[in-house]
Amino acid sequence: MTKVITYGTYDLLHYGHIRLLERAKALGDYLIVGVTSDDYDKTRGKINNTQPLMDRIRAVKETGLVDEIVVEEYDGQKIDDIRKFGVDIFAIGSDWKGKFDYLNEYCNVIYLPRTEGISSSEVRAEQRKLNIGLIGNAVFKTKFINEAKYVNGVEIVGICTSQADIKTENENLLVTDKIDILLERVDAVYVVSKPEKHYQDVKKALLAGKHVLCESPIAFSQEQCLELYQIAAEKNLILMDAIKTAYSTAYERLVLLAKTGSIGDVISVDSVCTSLRDGIAAEGVDLSTKWNSMCGWAPVALLPVFQILGVNYNKKVITTKFLDEEANIDAFTKIDFTYPGSVASIKVAKAAKAEGELVITGTKGYIYVPAPWWKTDYFELRFEDSAENRRFFYQLDGEGIRYEIVSFAKAIESRKNNRYISEQVSSAIVKIIEDFNNRKDIITL
Repeated sequence: MTKVITYGTYDLLHYGHIRLLERAKALGDYLIVGVTSDDYDKTRGKINNTQPLMDRIRAVKETGLVDEIVVEEYDGQKIDDIRKFGVDIFAIGSDWKGKFDYLNEYCNVIYLPRTEGISSSEVRAEQRKLNIGLIGNAVFKTKFINEAKYVNGVEIVGICTSQADIKTENENLLVTDKIDILLERVDAVYVVSKPEKHYQDVKKALLAGKHVLCESPIAFSQEQCLELYQIAAEKNLILMDAIKTAYSTAYERLVLLAKTGSIGDVISVDSVCTSLRDGIAAEGVDLSTKWNSMCGWAPVALLPVFQILGVNYNKKVITTKFLDEEANIDAFTKIDFTYPGSVASIKVAKAAKAEGELVITGTKGYIYVPAPWWKTDYFELRFEDSAENRRFFYQLDGEGIRYEIVSFAKAIESRKNNRYISEQVSSAIVKIIEDFNNRKDIITL
């Protein structure tokens, strides 16, 4: 019996895919198809699959051409699969010609002609684009514009900003200081205005029927936060926090490992986020244009605390050193939490520097994420016996921003708010910011 194997993503299965499978099937008696996993596709730069893995597997199976399906999850798996299944022929589309010649050592490699004029990328491109507008002056907007270029089906069409002289590569990009003009042209907005304006801007966008991705905190009070989520629900709109760390594969995996007992019971979460790049302590800087340390860093630092230990802490203490208390600009803030059976602490600063690492302590071991942990593509599980230590590596492109955009676009398309950051966590973050602003549970240095 001649065994043939081929691989692909098979997103939005189309006639071209089917023709390729037919040609592969004709080469032998038994056809094995490797369908790439979502995580493996991310490592190859394919972050915008329309369909999840199980839907893609189901579509391949329903062609009736396949005898066996495997999931491709890592580099080097093709050699492992060829050996494991006793494969005689490796077949792949001719657009990969030469790429897999190294497999000739293990089986016969055949490059099959592809059906001209059709591809999953072209199918996605033909779908209606999601037009997104940006609201605010924060520097993050430039990164967002650049990362959106990597996401199929998304287009940045305008910016509402007071920076009228802003320069962009896209000459057709609308630049206005009137939010109503922007809202007329978009399906969704990314809110990156000053935090004290988030509630106002998000509410206006939601009432105009627009989906919203907002830099955290999405409001300055828990009451406002809950109101915004209620409006979004009533209007069947997507409202999501834009904390890019939450969308990285490495971060998602380390939270899962911590919550499923890989290091035993979690006793402590210690999270540090600091940066001096904003220059808030520089002489003569206009503090009215700056985000304080709490708004700039606390949502990120709080994320692993609330996602691992939950939002129902018994007690918290906020210790702050202000740079300018009247302007509500903190140079450094530390928050300590007490939970039933565990503790947590975060340190955030824009005018002080510390090692930006994340340490999750358990009864059997600990998870260590080196600085800057919020951009991590690597972390370690460490144990008393170092021989048991495990290292995890994941590709991270665009600091997680492009994955965040993909998640936002998919949520809008499906109208399913499968949030990486739950409403409860979002609301808990807002409550911490609210208490800081109201000087509740706070010690001033």
